[in-house]
Amino acid sequence: MAQVLEFRLPDLGEGLTEAEVVRWLVEVGDVVAIDQPVVEVETAKAMVEVPCPYAGVVTARFGEEGAELPVGAPLLTVAVGEQDAGAAGDAADDTEGSGNVLVGYGTGAPPARRRRVRPAPMASGARDTSGAVEAAAPVAAAAPAANGSVRTAGVPAAAHATAVAERPADGPVPVISPLVRRLARENGVDLRQLSGSGPEGLILRADVEDVLRANAARGRGAGAPTAPVTAPAAGPVQSSGSRVPLKGVRGAVADKLSRSRREIPDATCWVDADATELMRARAAMNAAGGQKISLLALLARICTAALARHPELNSRVDMEAREIVRLDAVHLGFAAQTERGLVVPVVRDAHTRDAESLTAEFARLTEAARAGTLTPAELTGGTFTLNNYGVFGVDGSTPIINHPEAAMLGVGRIVPKPWVHEGELAVRQVVQLSLTFDHRVCDGGTAGGFLRYVADCVEQPAVLLRTL
Repeated sequence: MAQVLEFRLPDLGEGLTEAEVVRWLVEVGDVVAIDQPVVEVETAKAMVEVPCPYAGVVTARFGEEGAELPVGAPLLTVAVGEQDAGAAGDAADDTEGSGNVLVGYGTGAPPARRRRVRPAPMASGARDTSGAVEAAAPVAAAAPAANGSVRTAGVPAAAHATAVAERPADGPVPVISPLVRRLARENGVDLRQLSGSGPEGLILRADVEDVLRANAARGRGAGAPTAPVTAPAAGPVQSSGSRVPLKGVRGAVADKLSRSRREIPDATCWVDADATELMRARAAMNAAGGQKISLLALLARICTAALARHPELNSRVDMEAREIVRLDAVHLGFAAQTERGLVVPVVRDAHTRDAESLTAEFARLTEAARAGTLTPAELTGGTFTLNNYGVFGVDGSTPIINHPEAAMLGVGRIVPKPWVHEGELAVRQVVQLSLTFDHRVCDGGTAGGFLRYVADCVEQPAVLLRTL
């Protein structure tokens, strides 16, 4: 007799609590092998293909494409047995998973929730007189719903009714998502008064949001007592427009920038610099043969040299301990604009790399950003950010610090301008440099010293030779 193992959405990175189902790679009834990717999800940081740790036949999928699932929610169930494993072409003990792991979870041991497929499926999960779901009763195949739906093929009802919360006297409140519970709790919505639109009456996030919208339309506060709502109250006609959900990468950027503005007392200083000699030095390097050196790589090399002289700016603030944490390694983030929004890939140990290594790593991460294949590890852990907004044809900016970092260097476009050079007016290649910094980690003298050193290296690249 085959056993049905449940595979849940694993922890995919630092602090990530949910992911959106972008594309299912398997159907119910498909045979899967160990470590075969089964679904592509989008987190707040990257697109990730999630591999299944079991070999067998897919008996259920949880969540349609476009649905958001919290970490720990069921993804799919797999019927595992000798025949299934043989059909998959990979002999494996049905009590063992793969040795491969994603961040924060392992597959060495089978999950505690294990069900066996029963030969005679029932029309729906039977309930006893106390309102509890009978674990042995399988659920018949259900049609997909628009949000948070479940596809099943003789799957035990217990897998579908995970995380049912008991309420006094009135029976269970069918809520599978902790995010739905939190949304309801923070806005004063009584889940016991809602009728879920999901399978088996499951309360979805959309159900709670419908109540909140209806309350707002009626002029009530979100924390007021709620009741089942069939339609929002009539209100004034609104002008036409569209709504763009703040989720995925865009939502993560919005959250981080808002937190930065709330928590960091930032200040900005800037200076114009003559980049003519830097451009000549780059042209000479590239004319000598070998790998072409990018301008961003040279600016990054200048940044790491400046941080070695002013380590206060390679730090973060621990407000709970009321300490400034100065960091030894420079993990350099750089802003990259993609079709999915602004992302900040991170070059690890940038202070140990030369211009050629930095050029190659910038190129690799930029290509991955455009393809949407950056991993969470490549998008986190930065200690300082370099923002080249000159590529957009602008001269200056006051960027928002990438929380929890302490500073960001902005570089505008390099354009010919009149400039006094060696006592005479000349046309030179001029760039504006700006530094936004956390005023808690240093004063203006330190920030100005950092920016002046960067400008000196731009104007006279030979200054770098002192630190090489």
